[in-house]
Amino acid sequence: MTGIVCLAIENPKPVIANDDWKVASESGGVTIYSRPHTGSKLRDFKAIGQIDAPSRTVHEVIADFEAYPSFMPYTAECRLIKREDDSIVTYQRLSPKVLHDRDYTLRVRWTSRPGGGGQVYSNTWEPANELGPPRICQGGWLLEPDGPNKTRATYSIYTDSGGVIPTFVANKVSVIGIGRLFDAIRKRVTNPKYNTPEP
Repeated sequence: MTGIVCLAIENPKPVIANDDWKVASESGGVTIYSRPHTGSKLRDFKAIGQIDAPSRTVHEVIADFEAYPSFMPYTAECRLIKREDDSIVTYQRLSPKVLHDRDYTLRVRWTSRPGGGGQVYSNTWEPANELGPPRICQGGWLLEPDGPNKTRATYSIYTDSGGVIPTFVANKVSVIGIGRLFDAIRKRVTNPKYNTPEP
């Protein structure tokens, strides 16, 4: 699934010198970048960090969306709405302490391909507002092998859930939430449930 923190569409791509990304935070081995989003005071965010597990294990953790309430930050509810030919549609409700609950209905697509040292996984999500509340939440994960039992994870997000939250608060909460997201996944990959052998 997504492994998202939709609190504040950028598909994962390398950071390059002239694409307006600026470092917003560096902590715990995760660098978070932000940039202006056209037509909004809210910002696009991208985070890059290493996770000490094979890309397949990280993928299995992120895909285990029904377990999100037990380990993902702020997640109060997460459930499948329907399966489509090339995607799934899920409902998520987030309950951050400093903001009112936010809920999203998202269409999620996964792809994978062989890469140096293992599989490269990518997922993207976009609103499925025809099946839920009218919200904007777009983003993705890119999971690349980065040496033995390590993954270079790139997370991208833009969201606007409406309401009257001050922009600086929404952007700050997004940075904090992204850091906690990486922490949660790094902890979860140690669960034997996800450490199945390669086929």
